[in-house]
Amino acid sequence: MSRRTRLDVCVCAYIYVYMAETVRIDPAAHAALAEIARAKQLSLTEALSQAVESYRRELFLEGLASDFAALRADVDAWADEQVEREAWDITSGDGLEDE
Repeated sequence: MSRRTRLDVCVCAYIYVYMAETVRIDPAAHAALAEIARAKQLSLTEALSQAVESYRRELFLEGLASDFAALRADVDAWADEQVEREAWDITSGDGLEDE
């Protein structure tokens, strides 16, 4: 293993092992997290990571829905969107007939 590779491995290990941050949460949130971890048979860290990822996805979808609502509110932009969708719909190359 080259010196460069060893350094890269050490950096990755440092980031994942030693870069722990402390975040204060209220007791009710900690109890809820502990309950989730027990129910899912996860560590608190893994339960928290999954909860954060779930919330991140929720925020993404809310933003996407908001963007589509704004697009629909603009009559001209929505008409352009529909034209573009129709153009893409005819490009299906799967050889299957419409269902």
